[in-house]
Amino acid sequence: MTIRSQPLSVSGHSRALMTLGLPLVGSHLAQFAIGMTDTLMIGWYDVTALAALTVATSIYFVIFIVGSGFAWAVMPMVASAAGTDNDVQVRRVTRMGLWLSILFGLFMTPLMLFSEPLFLVMGQDPVVAELAARYLAIAGLGMIPGLLIMVLKSYLSALERTRVVLWVTIGSAVLNALVNYALIFGNWGAPEMGIAGAAVASASIQIAGIVFLIFYVGWATPEYTLFRNFHRPDSEAFSRVLRLGWPIGLTNLAEVGLFAASSIMIGWIGALELAAHGIALQIASAMFMIHLGLSQAVTVRVGRAYGAGDQHGLQRGAAVGFGISMAVALTTIILFLTVPGPLISLFLSPDDPALEEIVRIGTMLLAAAAVFQLVDAAQVMALGMLRGMQDTRWPMVIAALSYWGVGIPASYLLGFTLGWGPVGVWAGLAVGLALAAVFLSWRFWVRSSQLEAFA
Repeated sequence: MTIRSQPLSVSGHSRALMTLGLPLVGSHLAQFAIGMTDTLMIGWYDVTALAALTVATSIYFVIFIVGSGFAWAVMPMVASAAGTDNDVQVRRVTRMGLWLSILFGLFMTPLMLFSEPLFLVMGQDPVVAELAARYLAIAGLGMIPGLLIMVLKSYLSALERTRVVLWVTIGSAVLNALVNYALIFGNWGAPEMGIAGAAVASASIQIAGIVFLIFYVGWATPEYTLFRNFHRPDSEAFSRVLRLGWPIGLTNLAEVGLFAASSIMIGWIGALELAAHGIALQIASAMFMIHLGLSQAVTVRVGRAYGAGDQHGLQRGAAVGFGISMAVALTTIILFLTVPGPLISLFLSPDDPALEEIVRIGTMLLAAAAVFQLVDAAQVMALGMLRGMQDTRWPMVIAALSYWGVGIPASYLLGFTLGWGPVGVWAGLAVGLALAAVFLSWRFWVRSSQLEAFA
């Protein structure tokens, strides 16, 4: 699978995209199931612990997604190199992606080990802060293995070996559920650890996952000799991955930080509102995983077309991916507006005295989430297309201005100044996402139209 030999039709692009994208969508959903399992089981265990888990995982995810920028940079670079049979470049950029991920993880470890003062400064309840810090100190041990998993997943995805990515993630989700069930509640003779048990499960699956992937990559792709002389530095490739990766990391920070900030703001309102927000955010994020998988598939397809100089294939493939994502978003809107109560109730014990109130608040939040499904899908697809063209710096600027220059102030204005509460905070998110969707999409189509078309 190297350079394009003939143009693909719309149906051909659809088949190619879905063949590549469905396993990626499945892997993201399985990865998300790990966090959702934590939320479900902790929600059954204790509502205060659920509030702590919500703020702790928000911080963890912010750190993780910034570090993942180097892994995401590997994907278009490997795709472009593979499209021209440059095996040496595939190996070089992947190795340096691993190096950068390790360095980033080491740099962030102290923050995760000593996080309680951070949660207190954020205005969280002292009990919630203590539980959140306990979770983060344990789960943080899995940060470096998790980042290395992301790099190897990007490497395999760019080589269009996405099925193994799916199965590894499914295996991790199953293992996480089993360890959670044992350690949170004290089942099967294990100690009852509550939120700390969820953290142990999270770190354990990251360590198990990276061990498996290292052996798999060495066996399945021996032609790239990925780990031979791994200790040797490569300053040129290191610089290339760094230059492409840090804007992706900061773009991820701008978007994920938007939602983390919303968790902090809703935490100022109350624990029940924060618990409802955490549940609604989990549901909305599950749907977002579909668009994220499609976005990464588009990154690979666009990256190969970009490397081969195929302007027509690049634009048509991007348009097909965008259309599929919009269809999924419309389906999600219907789901959020028609069955919000049953979705939210899945996360709580039927005997929980706060069940009715949390469902009431969560239903309003899912209605707000339905509003931004189209724009959220559009902005992540546009980011994937631009990354396929190795365009990351201006998208970073657009994202930062849209999410933080507009989205966060709008959330505070609507949620607190105008008194709309949690729904107002979510409405502000929609404003920032819409602005990003418009400008990122515009940039992609302008830039792709400027490329020289090859016969």
